[in-house]
Amino acid sequence: DACRNFHCKRGKVCHMDKRGKPRCICQDPSACPPTKDYEHVCGTDNKTYDGTCQLFGTKCQLEGTKTGRQLHLDYMGSCKYIPHCTDYEVDQFPLRMRDWLKNILMQYYERDLDTSGFLTEKQRSKVKKIYQNDKRLVAGDHAVELLLHDFEKNYHMYVYPVHWQFHQLDQHPVDRLLTHSELAPLRASLVPMEHCITRFFQECDGDQDKVVALKEWCHCFGIKE
Repeated sequence: DACRNFHCKRGKVCHMDKRGKPRCICQDPSACPPTKDYEHVCGTDNKTYDGTCQLFGTKCQLEGTKTGRQLHLDYMGSCKYIPHCTDYEVDQFPLRMRDWLKNILMQYYERDLDTSGFLTEKQRSKVKKIYQNDKRLVAGDHAVELLLHDFEKNYHMYVYPVHWQFHQLDQHPVDRLLTHSELAPLRASLVPMEHCITRFFQECDGDQDKVVALKEWCHCFGIKE
């Protein structure tokens, strides 16, 4: 099967032409496998798609049109009303996001105590110090005042989680710059819970060059190094 190792980008599938050569053609959205409700996604056209297969297949069929260029994955889940992000909310967003990133690393570290593989040895050694210091602040929803006080008092504990998330996203290519497509997986999963994340990422791009540099990313989270 010539299509077995033939890679096509999202929204396209491999098809054998009359001469038996593989080529990529648009995925037929109606031929996508059935999905569960929790696999539904919302497009930037504010339309709910059964899954990413249907969304990117539709985008492929619209290739070359303005509608196709503007259609992207907006967020995971069915489309719903996303409230406007106020100035106050976007100012508080880094406090919750820093705490969330730190808690993710705490959970990875705890899982590694039973089953290794979530963190590298170097990452474990960095997170261990944070983990040992973190028993004062129980994971969960915290008041803004508590998060702000903890950031000021234990600033060093928040530096690595912010750096870690940047490098997790900086993959294609690894160039210390986050493009829209590199930010998309994190943004798409968080929009339904954190409606300020879109505005936050837009404002992180201080020079408006369509990419977020490591320095801009750290500045957004209040990290000086």
